[in-house]
Amino acid sequence: MRTMLPAAVVAIAVAMAPCALAQTYPARPMTFVIPFAAGGPTDKVGRLVAGRLTEILGQQVRVDNVGGEGGQTGSKRVVEAVPDGYTILMGTVGTHAQSQTLHRTPPYNALTDFTPVALLAEVPIVLIARRDLPAQDLKSFAAHVKENAGKMTFGSAGTGSASHLACAVANAALGLTITHSPYGGTRPAMDDLEGGRIDYLCEIAATARPALDSGRVKGIAVMAPRRSRVLPTLPTAAEQGVAGLDAYTWNAIFLPKGAPEAVVRTLAEAVDRALETPALRDTLAELGWIVMPQDRRTPAYLAVFLKAEIEKWAAAIKASGVSAE
Repeated sequence: MRTMLPAAVVAIAVAMAPCALAQTYPARPMTFVIPFAAGGPTDKVGRLVAGRLTEILGQQVRVDNVGGEGGQTGSKRVVEAVPDGYTILMGTVGTHAQSQTLHRTPPYNALTDFTPVALLAEVPIVLIARRDLPAQDLKSFAAHVKENAGKMTFGSAGTGSASHLACAVANAALGLTITHSPYGGTRPAMDDLEGGRIDYLCEIAATARPALDSGRVKGIAVMAPRRSRVLPTLPTAAEQGVAGLDAYTWNAIFLPKGAPEAVVRTLAEAVDRALETPALRDTLAELGWIVMPQDRRTPAYLAVFLKAEIEKWAAAIKASGVSAE
């Protein structure tokens, strides 16, 4: 015979459930999906954050690189995961803002298929070329590419990725029509640029810096209103007479749609603590990343920010005529 619990007891249990969940989460290791190949900028930031979260949460945060389709393959895996807080995604401007317009039918809705947790950091993108390309600035670069367009290619971290869109917008601004060579991540694209197998790439300053410092690639322009603090001698596109070339990426943490509020709160607080760690902040700064201030790290802020980013990039993409199809 079943025992019926009084309604008041049930109500109390339901009310206390979020508190109990917050106290027990996480109770086992977590999977942190990085939707790009290992060794790229998103992977580097993700591993740094995962290491600190492991210390703060007391459970291992294991990185799982799931590259493909400009980050959409890994992002879709998180959409399909159980929304219990144990599968986390590192999203970017490419996976969560630009993809929504680049693809006629995106595999997910960035606004409704995820639970926003925290905006982490941002970094500008720079236009870099193979070291033996006969150009020293944006003007001579554009002239050379136009003259040799039929036998040149530019690379990216994948179709629809932030690096693809940055170069596509740059090509449109400079009047260039060039073959696109997409890769499964930033690292393989950089390897082929350094090896001279592709001609240029639009990459974040954090990743481009080591190759630029060593002379393995050539810097052409910073695609941002201001110079990068890690590449202070590289002029912006605006300084070289091309206005409006503004390209960057950001990283943010998302959970699947329907994640419990208590879990979101616990994870967001842990991320905030991680980003206040001096050693982590210093490492990110050395890589060229700008850590977001605390008032821009909240789930509520990320939700509003994401909507604005989708609208902003939709206008830029439509104006340039770029499409991932």
